Amino acid sequence: MPLDADVAALVDALAATGAPALSEGTVEHARANYLAAPRPELDELDHVVDLIVDGRHGPVPIRAYATTSSPTDLPIMLFMHGGGWVLSSIDGHDHLARRLARETGTLVVSVDYRLAPEHAFPVPHDDCWDVLTFLLEHAEYLGGDAAKFVVCGDSAGGNLAAGLALRARDEGIGLAAQVLIYPCIDNNPSPYPSMVDNATGYFLTASDMAWFWRHYLGDAGSTSAYAVPALAHDVTGVAPAMVITAEYDPLRDEGEHYAQRLIDAGVHVDAIRVPGVVHGYVARWHLMARANDTLAGIARFVRSIVD
Repeated sequence: MPLDADVAALVDALAATGAPALSEGTVEHARANYLAAPRPELDELDHVVDLIVDGRHGPVPIRAYATTSSPTDLPIMLFMHGGGWVLSSIDGHDHLARRLARETGTLVVSVDYRLAPEHAFPVPHDDCWDVLTFLLEHAEYLGGDAAKFVVCGDSAGGNLAAGLALRARDEGIGLAAQVLIYPCIDNNPSPYPSMVDNATGYFLTASDMAWFWRHYLGDAGSTSAYAVPALAHDVTGVAPAMVITAEYDPLRDEGEHYAQRLIDAGVHVDAIRVPGVVHGYVARWHLMARANDTLAGIARFVRSIVD
């Protein structure tokens, strides 16, 4: 189907700016442009708390959100923000973390992991893993329930969430679920028609993704499935998953291929392709109406797992 009218208007407006592609600019310019983009109004929540976790690479800031002022025994959603491992922060994704807390009723904990290229893999992954293990150990103190632990992320955050789910399986940690929102799964674009069909003209480009992957994996690259989940030889036994893809997204097919691999391995998966939208739409509900339906769907999935 064609682009939704509200999505098409945004895509046209972005194209009209004449901004250079990420691969044509510097990291600093990309970060400045990202921060300047408009965001929806913040949801007011009764519980928003900043903390620091002592990670192996140094302190990792986190921010916890809940709709109740004194959370107790809430399911925990560990949230990793998108931005190609290069852009954004807990502040840049503050609006989405708040909305997830409001919609799901969970204790959402957003991770301010270190960014590439200054900190290539495994540092961002390790930061998130160190927060995960901290939360499992201190869940009761923070108002959460370690037995109801969900990892979630959008785009590069979806990559980090998928990597955490694989590592948790490998280390014998049982997660309740993983929510992967248009995740980055494979640094090899060749097998995926969407990398050609949606290569340009739909917000995120195939060249953008190559630029992001180069920064995240560094000069040496990586063969770790925690960095590139598509490289996992076996996905049996990972947490139940919700995998959300966007019709006009170069990442669409790799996300759907990964979802099918999970299904084939006996993992419970809710795989949803959202028509008429582009990459990044979930965080822009003030501009793209389908984001609200998707956020409600995430809430239903999480409740079905943790209730």
